[in-house]
Amino acid sequence: MTTSVNDGTAPTAVATTPARPTSRGVRYACVGAFLLAVAFFAFVRVRLRNMPLERDEGEYAYMGQLMLQGIPPYQLASNMKLPGTYAAYAAIMAVFGETAGGIRIGLMLVTTAAAVLVFFLGKHLYGPLTGSIAGITYLFLAARPGVLGIDGHATHFVVLMVLTGILLLFQAIERGMRSLFFASGLLFGLAFLMKQPGILFAVFAGVYGLYRERKRPADWRDIRLRGAAFVCGTALPYVLTSLWLLRAGVFPKFWFWTWSYAREYGRINNLPAGWGYLQLTLPWGLRPFVLWELAVIGLTAPLWSRSARAQWGFVVGFFFTSCLAVCIGLYFRPHYFIMLLPAAALCMGIAVESAQKKLRDLNLGRLASLPVLYFAVVYVIAVQSQWTTFLRLDPVPLSRKVHYDQPYADAVVIADFIKAHSTPHDQIGIIGSEPEICFYTHLRCASSYLYMYPLMEEQRFAKQMQDDVMHELERTRPRFLVYVDDERSWSWRPTLARNHSFFERAWNFAHTGYELVDQVAAPDTGMDPGQLWSEHARLYLFQRRDQ
Repeated sequence: MTTSVNDGTAPTAVATTPARPTSRGVRYACVGAFLLAVAFFAFVRVRLRNMPLERDEGEYAYMGQLMLQGIPPYQLASNMKLPGTYAAYAAIMAVFGETAGGIRIGLMLVTTAAAVLVFFLGKHLYGPLTGSIAGITYLFLAARPGVLGIDGHATHFVVLMVLTGILLLFQAIERGMRSLFFASGLLFGLAFLMKQPGILFAVFAGVYGLYRERKRPADWRDIRLRGAAFVCGTALPYVLTSLWLLRAGVFPKFWFWTWSYAREYGRINNLPAGWGYLQLTLPWGLRPFVLWELAVIGLTAPLWSRSARAQWGFVVGFFFTSCLAVCIGLYFRPHYFIMLLPAAALCMGIAVESAQKKLRDLNLGRLASLPVLYFAVVYVIAVQSQWTTFLRLDPVPLSRKVHYDQPYADAVVIADFIKAHSTPHDQIGIIGSEPEICFYTHLRCASSYLYMYPLMEEQRFAKQMQDDVMHELERTRPRFLVYVDDERSWSWRPTLARNHSFFERAWNFAHTGYELVDQVAAPDTGMDPGQLWSEHARLYLFQRRDQ
C-alpha cells in the first residue's frame, strides 16, 4: 500500500494490514444486513424515547441543564464523575430539547454511531462479514435491558470516543502522521472525561501504538514525537477542563469530588464484596449466552485459524482492556458491561468469519455458509426473546419492568405536581437520590448533593457531607422538599445505626415550617426495601408554609 509523507516524517510501511478484498455481492449483503439492523434498533429506541429517566440520567440531565444556563459543573451541584457526560447531555439537549425524549433521541444517534464504528473496525481488521456481524451484534447487545442499554449511561459515550480513537490510531499508524496521533489521543482523553475508566483504553492504545511503531522503519526521534503527540492529545481535554473550572472558581470542589472523594470511594469496596456484585450481575450482563459463546470462540480463533492470527494482538488486548474497564472498582454495575460490548461483538464477527474460512481451507466450501446461517438463527432468536421489551411494552411499563425496584416512574408524578404549583424562581430540596426530579421541573436543587449515598458510606468525608447537606437546606429553606423514605435511594443498611441521628434531623426539618402536600408509594417488590417512617417506602413531598 502506498504511504503518505506528512508532518515532516519519512515514508513508512503500513502497520496494520486491512482485510483482503471481498466480492461486491458479499459486501452489499453485509452492508444491507447492517443497515437493516440500524433501522430496526433506531425504531426501537425512538419508540421508547419517553421512558422515565433513571437517577444517573437525571444527574447528567440536570447538570447539563445547568450548563446550558451558563452554570459550570460543581458550582451548584456536584458528584465524583468527570464532566464529559454532563457536556454531552448539554449538547444533546441544546439540539433535541430538555426532555427525556430529546435525550433518548440523542442517545439513539450515539449508539448508532458506535455501531457504525464497530462495523468499520471489524471491516478494517478482517473484512465486511466480520464488520457486519460485529455491528449488528453491538446494536442488539447495547439495547438489552440486562445492561440497562436503553438508558443514557456514560459508558455509551465512552464507547463512542474509544472506537473513534482506535480507528484514528490505525490511520495514524498507517500514514505516520503526528496530527492523527494527536487526534487519536484527543478522543481517548475525551473518553476519560466521559467516565474515569476510559483512561485504560488510552493506555492500551498507547502500548499498542508503540508495539506497532517498533516495526516501522523510522528512528527513535520520530517515534518519540508521535508518542508525544498522542500523549499531549490525551491530556489536553483534562487540562482544558481544569483551566475552565479554575477560571470559573470551582476547581477546589472539582478536585475534591473527582480526586479526594473518588479516592475514598475506591477504597470502600473489597474483593469479597466485588465477587458478590459480579455473581449478581454477570448472568445478566453476558446474555444471551449463545452469542457470548461465539465471542469466546472468536477470542480463541487464532489457536485454530491462521486467518485470525493477523490481528490477534489487537483483539486480545482490546478485549482484556475492556474487561479491566468493567472490573475497575469491583462494583460491576450492569451498565459497566457496555464498555465490553464492542470487543465482544468484534470477537463474534471473527468467530463466524474464521469458521467460514476454515471450512474453505478444508475443501468444504459447500458448508461455508453454515457459520453465517448459524449466527443468523441465534441472533434472530435472541432478538425475539426481547420482543416484548422492544415492541410491546410502552415506556412507563418498561421502566417499571427494567427498574422494578426503583421509583423512577413515581418521581415523574412528584415532578408533575411541583411543576403545576411552582414558579421559575422556586427551589427544591431532595433528601434522597433522585436528581431527575430537578431536571423534570426545571428548578434548581437547594443542595449541591445530588445523591445521599456518599453520606451513608464508610469513608472519612461522610459526617462532613451530612452536615453540609443540612446546612444548605437550613440556609435556603426551599419551597418544596422531597423526602425519599426508601433504602434504595440511600443504601443505608450497613451504617443505619451510626447515622440514625442524621435521619432524625432530616425528618424533623421536613416537619418544621413545611406541610405534607403529596406522597407516592415506592415500588413494592414483595421484599422489604427498607423504610424508616412508615410501613411502606414512599416519596414524600412537602411544601413550605408561607409566613
